[in-house]
Amino acid sequence: MFTGSAAIAACPIELSVYGEAQSGSEIDFSLTGTSATVTNSFRMILDNNVVLNGIVMWNEGVSRPNGVLMYKCPEGDVTGEELAACTAWHGVIYTSDDKGGIGLLPAEGVEAPKTLILPDLGQSLRQSSAYGGNGFSKVPWDVFALKGCQE
Repeated sequence: MFTGSAAIAACPIELSVYGEAQSGSEIDFSLTGTSATVTNSFRMILDNNVVLNGIVMWNEGVSRPNGVLMYKCPEGDVTGEELAACTAWHGVIYTSDDKGGIGLLPAEGVEAPKTLILPDLGQSLRQSSAYGGNGFSKVPWDVFALKGCQE
């Protein structure tokens, strides 16, 4: 399913796979489609087969890639209250290159950055309804490294 390390350098973000070493969590990006507002789609896979669905939308004004991770959101028309209840994390997604340069998550069609930084991810996930009980138990840190490219 993954290509070798030479191909990782040319991996577009929409096919990239990232991993977090401490918890074993992964982030898998996928094609977004034709959405006018969503620039990236991804999912976070945690232990105990817990999957969070994620999207990225760039805000207006001071333009930033605002990521949202959701857990078991209702389908169809949802209220703001319902959406807030199923949101496990939201925030700006930053990137880092090999030299430590910090940037913002690019939209699809761009080479995948080496590292993703999701500020306060662990703290937010620990407080989410996906944590504990029948949910996940290994809380990821905020930094994910590029580990492969989907074919």
